[in-house]
This record gives sequence, structure tokens and C-alpha cells, in this order.
Amino acid sequence: MRVHHLNCGSMRPPGGKLLDGEPGLFRMANMVCHVLLIESEQGLVLVDTGFGETDLARLPGSLPREFVHLVRPLADPSTSAIRQVEALGHKASDVRHIILTHMDLDHAGGLRDFQSATVHVYEPEHTVATAQATVRERQRFRAAQWAHGPKWELYQAGGGDEWFGMRAVRGLVGLPEDFLLVPLEGHTRGHVGVAVDTGSGWLLHAGDAYFNRGEIDPVNPNCPPLMSAFEKIMQVDGKARVANQARLRDLVRDHGDEVTVFSAHDAVELRRLTGSVV
Repeated sequence: MRVHHLNCGSMRPPGGKLLDGEPGLFRMANMVCHVLLIESEQGLVLVDTGFGETDLARLPGSLPREFVHLVRPLADPSTSAIRQVEALGHKASDVRHIILTHMDLDHAGGLRDFQSATVHVYEPEHTVATAQATVRERQRFRAAQWAHGPKWELYQAGGGDEWFGMRAVRGLVGLPEDFLLVPLEGHTRGHVGVAVDTGSGWLLHAGDAYFNRGEIDPVNPNCPPLMSAFEKIMQVDGKARVANQARLRDLVRDHGDEVTVFSAHDAVELRRLTGSVV
């Protein structure tokens, strides 16, 4: 198994260190869309997709204009997952599986670029995202991203399965036990982490269960003030979100030598894992 850490969408919202925690106040913050591309015996597997190629080629595309003005994604289609997959010598059809942490527009944007892939989603997330019963849900979940009719595989909470003391959903269809879902509700109703056994240790893509690396510091948890405010605005269940962040801190404290935890948008975490500037 070979794992690639990709940035499938850079964002430059205002806020500087008050948002991303890096030095410098009077600058744009640096945020990424951290995606995993895994070369497995079952073909290529993506964990999240970031933004889609079409949206990055001509913003706002299918994205809400308000979102584009606030978050300021860079119009660079070369960062899309499909372009990066192709740059590695593969075709879109080589991506057999996509596992989503959740279905927000900056995580599911690339679904339509891989129309032959099976898409694995926690069922509570799929239910809310596709129903789009409220204005807020129609803004964050964009039906255009799955209008092609993906082959969905939906999962309910497992029957008492655990992974390092956390709830887990095993048995993803067509995939080995190296992949599992770890429910981390709060940011959205059916948000999960995606755990991957690389053979030399576990990776846990925690999605938007947290946004800044300081939040899972088991000794001194911290978060830049603007990011903390943003998380509260976006959450659907604050109590669950806070509780799951505490569980992630426990995981890092007790099993940090066995599990590498990272979030979707922290550029520093991505730099640590790739050794490159993003």
C-alpha cells in the first residue's frame, strides 16, 4: 500500500494567525483540502476529494458565491484530485473507491470527476446531505456534486466494534479491513474519521472533527480565536463535537506512536506529512 497526501484545494480567507495559528496577523490565512490517495490491491482509493476540477477552473462554478467570497479558494484546477491522479500516471477510472469523511462541498466536490468510483458514506450523513431540508444544508451540501448518480455504499453504526477504544464501522464493501470509519459527529450529523492501516502504522483522517492542530494537543489544547468561532458557526451538535475532540486527544495521548491523526484543513499538518510547502 502506498499513500499520497494531496492538497486538493487551497483557501486564503482573511484572518492570518487568528485563523490558522501561524505567524503574521495582517495576511490571508493558509488553509488546504487534505486528501489521501491510496494505491491498494483494490485499485486507487481516495479519502475525501477536495474541490472539483470544474469549480476550480471557473469559480464559483457550483459553489455558493458567499462561500467563495469568504473562504477564497484559489482558482487552480491543477490542484484538483483528478489532475493530481493523472499527474501520477493514472486515469480517473483507476479510482475504484472514494471514502468521505462527510459531504460538505469542499470534501465531496471531486465526486463528479470520478464517476465510476464506489462512494462510501456514513448513512446519517448521506440522509441529511441528500435531503437538504434547510437553506443552510443546501448551501453546504451541493447536489450538483453527485448529480451523476454515484454508486453509494452506506453504513450504519457498527455492532459494538471498537478501534483503539473508539467506535468503529468495519467491513467497507469491496475494501479490506485496512479501511474503517470512526464516527466523529458534531461538525455535521454524520461526520466520520477514516482510518487506514498502512502496514507501518495507522492514519486517521479526522476531516473537520477539528480544524487546528492545537485542538488535539493532549497537554495544552488550544485553537486560534477566529477558527474557534468558525467551528461553532458550522457545527450542528456542539456537545458531540467537543466530546469527540476530547476522544481524539485521548487517542493521541495513549496511541500517538501507533496512529497519526490529521485534519482536513490544517496546512501545517499537511507540511509535516509531506515535507513540502503548501
